Amino acid sequence: MQDADTGLMVYDTWHLVEFISQRATLRAGDIIATGTPFGVGGFREIFLKAGDVVRIELEGVGVLENPVVNA
Repeated sequence: MQDADTGLMVYDTWHLVEFISQRATLRAGDIIATGTPFGVGGFREIFLKAGDVVRIELEGVGVLENPVVNA
C-alpha cells in the first residue's frame, strides 16, 4: 500500500534516536512511530481488516510483521 524510505523524512533516523534518547530511555524492541508516508488508504477508503498483515521493513535492521485480528 505504501512504499517509502527514511530518506524522505524531515529528520533522519539518527537525529530522531538522539532526540528521543535525550528525553526517554530507549530499550531493545522499542518502536519510534514517525507517521506515515504517501499512500494512506483512508483517503481511498481502504482499511485494514482481519487476516491482513502489516509489514514494516527497515533495510539493514530487519522486518516487523503483525497480523490484523478482530479484538
